[in-house]
Amino acid sequence: MPFPQFLFPNSKFPSQVRNIFLFIRRYFNLLLFLFLQGFSIYLIVHNSRYHNAIFGSITNQLTGKVNEQFSRVEYYFQLKKTNDSLVKANAKLYNKLRSDFELPDSSSKIFIDSLKIDSIQAYRKYNYYPAKVVYNSVAAQNNYLVLSRGTAQQVRSGMGVIDPNGSVVGVVTDVSKDFAVVMSLLHKDSHIEGMLLKGSQEAGTLSWDGVTPNIITITRIPKSAKVAVGDSIVSSGNSTSIPKGMMLGFVTSVVPEKSTSNYQIKFRSAANFYNLEYVYVIENKQAESIKEMLDNVKKKNQ
Repeated sequence: MPFPQFLFPNSKFPSQVRNIFLFIRRYFNLLLFLFLQGFSIYLIVHNSRYHNAIFGSITNQLTGKVNEQFSRVEYYFQLKKTNDSLVKANAKLYNKLRSDFELPDSSSKIFIDSLKIDSIQAYRKYNYYPAKVVYNSVAAQNNYLVLSRGTAQQVRSGMGVIDPNGSVVGVVTDVSKDFAVVMSLLHKDSHIEGMLLKGSQEAGTLSWDGVTPNIITITRIPKSAKVAVGDSIVSSGNSTSIPKGMMLGFVTSVVPEKSTSNYQIKFRSAANFYNLEYVYVIENKQAESIKEMLDNVKKKNQ
């Protein structure tokens, strides 16, 4: 059926309008049905409280679902802005964490030997200063540790260092205001003296071959000494750095030297140098007096 030309007498019939009329003509019955159906529902809902309440509940639920989906879509497109704000907020929080701030260690713990001159005066006194390990090497031939404690926190060169379990770690060699360098037992120039804990407690000198971490050699132990695998090696106390009896390690092998009358004993260090986080620096309160006396004796003998 052609469209009436009197609707557009002076122009060619527009194709868009023509398509609309074609659509209406094709689905006229369906569109009329939907219109009448909608109008009927409107009349029912408008004139009945029960149906009005049901319709309101349904529409509210549908509206909520649509709004929820729309909110998700909107949130997706706002993710970049949200992430940027979270990053800034996290940065502020991280900068306020206590772990971001570090104060030099200043606490101390005093140990007094049980041996006394009389009932009042202590015979020997040590201060134990806790310190955090900020650097530690185990793979080189000359290994060092760096502690976050220096001269401003009572640390001096020559002080001994032990781990929290009382096992010897090394000796302080260099000190700055807030840091100290420790020569580890795993150092070729470390020659701390140790002794057997059992028997006659023969003493010998420790040395590290620079090959196997945590395995240290002690020499000058005579073959007359009774020593076996598993025995303990402790500090001899023949220095002002480390008190007597501090744990050094446990014997892993005993080999007689062919050219001498001594054993070559290898032991595993009691301190685990792979996971040192905190240590104690030992201050010998008599170290200065002993050093002064030795200096005077050397001057006299010159």
